[in-house]
Amino acid sequence: MLDRRRLILGSAALTVAACGPQSADANTARFAADPFRRISDAEWRRRLGDPAWRVLRHEATERPYSSPLNDETRRGTYVCRGCELPLFRWDWKYDSGTGWPSFWRVMEANIGTKIDYLIGIPRREYHCARCLGHQGHVFNDGPRPTGLRYCNNGRALTFRPA
Repeated sequence: MLDRRRLILGSAALTVAACGPQSADANTARFAADPFRRISDAEWRRRLGDPAWRVLRHEATERPYSSPLNDETRRGTYVCRGCELPLFRWDWKYDSGTGWPSFWRVMEANIGTKIDYLIGIPRREYHCARCLGHQGHVFNDGPRPTGLRYCNNGRALTFRPA
């Protein structure tokens, strides 16, 4: 009986912990010991500057149509601004008309996901698997072949031309 109670309480604690803002799923576990995970919030703010720090570290959203990456069309790779982990290829990007850089595909091994309720309804948030930096949300209204729209904050990305 005691072991069963301990298992139930342990599961409840794990469930609650998984709802926290810095929770990680299976994709982020391989980076658990990465040095980017040990950077303090103050150091992130110094490295990124206030606007990117608010997006990447505190899940803010930039204003629509404010990112120069909306108009980026060159060949290259979009990487996490916090740690430079590659997230998207140039040919996965499309104009969704939403005002944020949007992609129909992501390098799945390099992201983690969670459900967030910040606006009162459940949304699937995705973040960099290495540094846990918030990137954006994924929606089911994208183009073929995936039908997905990875709606990314431009401040959370850096473009690396090919």
